[in-house]
Amino acid sequence: QVQLVESGGGSVQAGASLRLSCAASGGTFSNYAMGWFRQAPGKEREFVSTINWSGRDAYYADSVKGRFTISRDNAKNTVYLQMNSLKPEDTAVYYCAAADWTYGLAARHPDYDYWGQGTQVTVSS
Repeated sequence: QVQLVESGGGSVQAGASLRLSCAASGGTFSNYAMGWFRQAPGKEREFVSTINWSGRDAYYADSVKGRFTISRDNAKNTVYLQMNSLKPEDTAVYYCAAADWTYGLAARHPDYDYWGQGTQVTVSS
């Protein structure tokens, strides 16, 4: 069983940066595709970014492309989401997720087997 714990959320002004971290335990981290999703109040959970097992390939939602960067450190069993130029519409609970059936990219909610509890990001204008 894989456990995922997110950290790094907070309240910031528009234009600021935050870096989210997700620490994994209980599995072989380097075997998994990892992803970040977010859910704003009253909205469905939406895809943000995914990264393959090696960290050499990544994919982003159009809404964050050019502002967010996903990365991973397999030695530390951790995936990161660097968020720059934050906007009020980025306000949401951010979740990391692990897909243990693929080494590649996974952009759909049902692709993921394990989820963290989430970390709140609030961006004020």
